[in-house]
Amino acid sequence: MTLKELGWTTELEDAFAPYREKDWVPARLIRETSINFSALFDGGEEIDCILCGRLWNAAVIDSDLPSVGDWVAIEEGNENQPHVIRAQLPRRTVFSRKMPGNSSQAQVIGTNIDIVTVVTDAGSDYNLRRMERYFTLINRSGAKAVVLLNKSDLFSKEESEKAAAEISALSPNAKVHITSALKGEGLKAIKGHLSSGITMCIVGSSGVGKSTLVNQLYGEEWQWVSEVNETTGKGRHTTTTRELVPLKSGGMLIDNPGMREIQMWMDENILRASFEDVAKLTGECKFSNCSHTSDVGCAIRGAVEDGSLNPARYESFLNLETEIEALQKRAKKRQMAVERWHKRDHRIKARNLQDRIQLEKDERGEI
Repeated sequence: MTLKELGWTTELEDAFAPYREKDWVPARLIRETSINFSALFDGGEEIDCILCGRLWNAAVIDSDLPSVGDWVAIEEGNENQPHVIRAQLPRRTVFSRKMPGNSSQAQVIGTNIDIVTVVTDAGSDYNLRRMERYFTLINRSGAKAVVLLNKSDLFSKEESEKAAAEISALSPNAKVHITSALKGEGLKAIKGHLSSGITMCIVGSSGVGKSTLVNQLYGEEWQWVSEVNETTGKGRHTTTTRELVPLKSGGMLIDNPGMREIQMWMDENILRASFEDVAKLTGECKFSNCSHTSDVGCAIRGAVEDGSLNPARYESFLNLETEIEALQKRAKKRQMAVERWHKRDHRIKARNLQDRIQLEKDERGEI
């Protein structure tokens, strides 16, 4: 597999020029663990590598660190020395979500992605509010959106088509396909999005058929897939790590662990852009500080009452506002904590410097 087939471009070649002079080599990260990375060299050789301390220390937040899909410059090792990531090339796209839990940081799902494919179904996993969040994150990343309404063999044609129409209405630019990965139906349309050098990221809740889809596209059992639990309707023991998978037919996939928690980490401006139709109504409210809940003269509630605004979209708008406010509070707390850490580090460095100066004086016999 050549660099071009891995997604190498003239822009990347220009960015890599200074590192080539140092005899470093380009590689694309395909896997990450808590201690190291795996990468592909030109020619398809897979190697394990570690991150140099300089890059680790230079990262302001975790999302600045290399991730699956990143292009890096590697100083080659040998049987006695590891391969070392010495530089990280600029990212073309970054698909992220808010890190699960109370953190306000972003969690990078994949970088340099051309297409993000969301896998869902017309049954228990179907959730338009979650799809809205997916579309917001995908649009922000710079990638294109594709939706697979999977497991069509378990639902009627009418159910699948109704769900597909509702999803399409949320994002007219997204491509929506009704598929059954188990039977191989609709995969021809999906392959039409993939070609040499194109990277697709596959996301969705656990048990919706992502691993089965990867197996079908790859042509062999790449991910182990269990039978569906009859009670929950979910698969078990599927993808557990994030990984970039080269396809024999061309293109690459980034398969992800199940992602039921899709929380925003973007700012209010991006929120407004995602709900531009609702945001326009805020200018028509009677009061500028309208809470859009029980205030008199609220244009948004008026639109819900006269049927011009979907009640579910109104509720989603209110939930996102609350979520953004909570994220901003957590971000402020983190900033305060970072400032305390920096002050502590400065004090420690100052004490160490004083101790070193005193030691040197003692060694010279000075009082």
